[in-house]
Amino acid sequence: MSEELVNFEVGQNAPDFEAELTDGTTIRLSEILDGGEKVILYFYPKDSTPGCTKQACDFRDNFDRLKAVGYRVIGVSKDSSKSHSNFINKHNLNFELIVDQDIELHNLYGVWREKMNYGKTYLGVSRSTFVIGLDGNFEFVGYNVRATGHVERLMNELGVES
Repeated sequence: MSEELVNFEVGQNAPDFEAELTDGTTIRLSEILDGGEKVILYFYPKDSTPGCTKQACDFRDNFDRLKAVGYRVIGVSKDSSKSHSNFINKHNLNFELIVDQDIELHNLYGVWREKMNYGKTYLGVSRSTFVIGLDGNFEFVGYNVRATGHVERLMNELGVES
């Protein structure tokens, strides 16, 4: 695994991508931005786990405030569309989830990283959030964020009233 680790910074251009949503439709970042919506793209480890559920519900509960100031929230994990559907339905999520089972998008954004747990090293997703402005540049980059309180901290960073 000697692949160079991608580390984006605020102000850099976000890589464009095309991805499949839970319902099988395809979205493209550049088309969303061209349509006048900024994007909050967040990567999380696994549907229906405690931390991921907390984070998703925080985005759900603040969705209207984020949407009101032009943000489109999109979650990404390597779970299947069936898993995403169950997660969306169980928690009444009001935003889209990308199916990235081949971790192509994870690699593009540099969130598939070496991790350590109980002394064992393995590859997994680093919980990360990217905010992409209409110009296609990063307004916020957060690798290895904490699930609890993250959405509130992000909204403070973006100047969105909670």
